[in-house]
Amino acid sequence: MLAILTSHPIQYQVPIWRALAEDGRVPFTVWYLTPHGVAATRDPGFGRSFSWDIDLLEGYPSSFLRIDAGWDLSRFRGVRLKEHLVERMKRERIDTLWVEGWRFEVFWRAIRAARKLGIRTWMRGDSNDLKMDSMVKRLVKRPLLSRVLGQVDEFLCIGCANRRLYESYGVGRARCHSTPHCVDNDRFSRQAADLRPRRAEVRRQWNVPEDAFCVLFCGKYIPKKRPLDLVEAARQLVASAESLPKLHLLFVGDGDLKGQIKRGCQLAFDAENEALSVRYEGKRPTASFVGFLNQSTIVEAYVAADVLVLPSDSGETWGLVANEAMSCGTPAIVSDLCGCAEDLVALLDRRLVFRCGAQDDLAASIRHVMMRPPKRAAVESAANTHHLRHTVLKVAELYQQTRATC
Repeated sequence: MLAILTSHPIQYQVPIWRALAEDGRVPFTVWYLTPHGVAATRDPGFGRSFSWDIDLLEGYPSSFLRIDAGWDLSRFRGVRLKEHLVERMKRERIDTLWVEGWRFEVFWRAIRAARKLGIRTWMRGDSNDLKMDSMVKRLVKRPLLSRVLGQVDEFLCIGCANRRLYESYGVGRARCHSTPHCVDNDRFSRQAADLRPRRAEVRRQWNVPEDAFCVLFCGKYIPKKRPLDLVEAARQLVASAESLPKLHLLFVGDGDLKGQIKRGCQLAFDAENEALSVRYEGKRPTASFVGFLNQSTIVEAYVAADVLVLPSDSGETWGLVANEAMSCGTPAIVSDLCGCAEDLVALLDRRLVFRCGAQDDLAASIRHVMMRPPKRAAVESAANTHHLRHTVLKVAELYQQTRATC
């Protein structure tokens, strides 16, 4: 039996668990530490409490580990177990343990428990070599992390930068297996196809004109995601003397930078207030702010938009909103410090990757898509190189190999 240990039910991971269950070749169970995302809990980045509005527990075997109250997923030691993992592994006859990264002390303890019992261990996380830690942090972190990674048998790599990080810690290539970072491509593609005939109607609800070129930002309004870079790049395009389509920004999400972003734009729609008149004059870009959209409605934003922009710095270990948008046929522009840049977005068009923080480069990438938009089929084809079936196939193959060597 394979046990998968992860922090909480995550909308990006659950489709993999369901696909594994449907495939049927690997007996497994998912162990969750906390109910974050299932029960309404506060997310500091969004500045609000929420829970996902889709079922994240149906279609696969799972259970919640017993933990102390007052857990905090923002801290390394923020979750404390009230049960012994060695005993649970014995009781459930676990022969392979899969941990989702090294973010929590509980994961480190689980690896040690598995090694004590002679259980094979796998790791799949999204950390990469794009983020440069301070010298002090590297001096402290490297020996500790080297020790943990040295106890892991196999690594499920989500992309090139993730693989390079493992290799930098001495992990051999034979222990690294490609399991591309993915979302539920089929669900997003299907929902987008159903909604696309009503695209003009979707735009109207947010005061986005049918003839405008709509640029979407989707996520938390926080510094690491750099939404103000998009505002400045759009301002440059609006102020240029070029003959370009009308530019309209669509902001989905919430966060501390909301006030600054709004002050840099002409508001055409604000979910917190009444709709305003659309103006395309002056030097500020016109924008609609629709607030937080949950999983059942986020496809509306991808269908309404002509391109998604993710300007994040190296804190963005991947950027799965790019997978979501591209599964809907909407191209994505991302900074070169996003983990998805070289594996996913550059596969479609290298000109859709810009230097992080270079607002003129971002403006050039937007201009490029405005003038030469990629075909929807090409966008969806690139997205499907990161389909969950690739991960399911590799997991099944690796598990059979593991069982054969036991």
